[in-house]
Amino acid sequence: MSINSSVASPLRLIDPQISLSSQTRKLIIPEQFNSKEILPLKADHIWKIETGVVRSMTWNPEGKVITLGFWGEGDLVGNPLSQMNPYQLECLTPVEVSEISPSSYLQPALLVHAWKSEKFLSIIHQISVTDRFLSLLEWLSEEFGHPLANNQGKLINLRMTHQDFADTIGSSRVTITRLLSNFEQAGIIERFCNRHQHKLSNLCHLLCRQSLIFKG
Repeated sequence: MSINSSVASPLRLIDPQISLSSQTRKLIIPEQFNSKEILPLKADHIWKIETGVVRSMTWNPEGKVITLGFWGEGDLVGNPLSQMNPYQLECLTPVEVSEISPSSYLQPALLVHAWKSEKFLSIIHQISVTDRFLSLLEWLSEEFGHPLANNQGKLINLRMTHQDFADTIGSSRVTITRLLSNFEQAGIIERFCNRHQHKLSNLCHLLCRQSLIFKG
C-alpha cells in the first residue's frame, strides 16, 4: 500500500525554534547521545532534536513494548508532551538534542505531535500486517531516509531489531523476518551490512545494525 506524499506535509509548517532570539540560541548547548541510549526525562523541560531519530515508547503490565511514535530533526519530545506512564525516549541513531523550556513551544509542539500521531495510527491500524509493515517502511524512508545516488532508493539507517518492528506494528518477530525476506525477493528493499558488521558473531547485534534500502 502506497502513501501519497505529493501533498506538502503540515508537519513542516511549524518551526519550534523560530521565535528564539539569536542571543538565546547561543546559550543553548546541544547534548549528544549514542544509538540505543535513553534520553533523560525532566518534568519542566523538553528536548529539541537537532540531529538523529528518537522513538517514544511505553509498555503494558506484561512488559510488552508499545511504540508511540518516531521523531526526528526539529521535533520536540519530553515529559510535558505526554501523559503516558511509563514513558521512555530511545535513540535509534546517534542523537544531538537541545534542552529548552516548554513555556513558549508547548502548544505548537502538541499540534505537531497530534498530526504525526494521526499518520502513525493510520499505518498501524491497517488490517493487513503486510500493508502495515510496508507502509511503515515507506513512511520511515520519507521521514528519516537518506536518498542514494542515481535514484536507487532511500537508506533507512535506524538501529531497530526485527522485534522492534514487530512491537511497532503489533506483529511477531517471525512474521517480520518472513516479510523482510519477501520484500527483498520482490526487489522492494535491500538489506546490507558493512564489511565489519558482517564479521560480528552476535546475531542480535548484527540485526540491530542492519540497514534497509527502501526502493519506492
